[in-house]
Amino acid sequence: MTLLTAFHGIATGPAVHLWADASPAPIVPGYTPGLPAEVNGSVSTILSWTAGGGMAAAVIGGLVGWLLIAVGHNSERAQLAARGKQSVLWSLAGAGGIGITSSLVLAVYNMTVA
Repeated sequence: MTLLTAFHGIATGPAVHLWADASPAPIVPGYTPGLPAEVNGSVSTILSWTAGGGMAAAVIGGLVGWLLIAVGHNSERAQLAARGKQSVLWSLAGAGGIGITSSLVLAVYNMTVA
């Protein structure tokens, strides 16, 4: 407790001067990060196409997996059916990962664009 009390006393003491404090005049000027509109449009397009392409690949992978399951069960090839089931599961996981990642990237990118 003594260490925490000492840190609190140091941080709130009158000798501490915050660099971005606006009391007399701010030392660090205010700045709002942003990208030009030309760059914003291009990057948003690239991110959207990448997410769309990844989702299309996940859907195709899922369809191929279901095809492998159907062929494996009908031809009594257990290994083919098992690989198809794994393909479907990994396609679902990939689609979820692509959806979450692209949403996060677009959200973070849109937060920094003025």
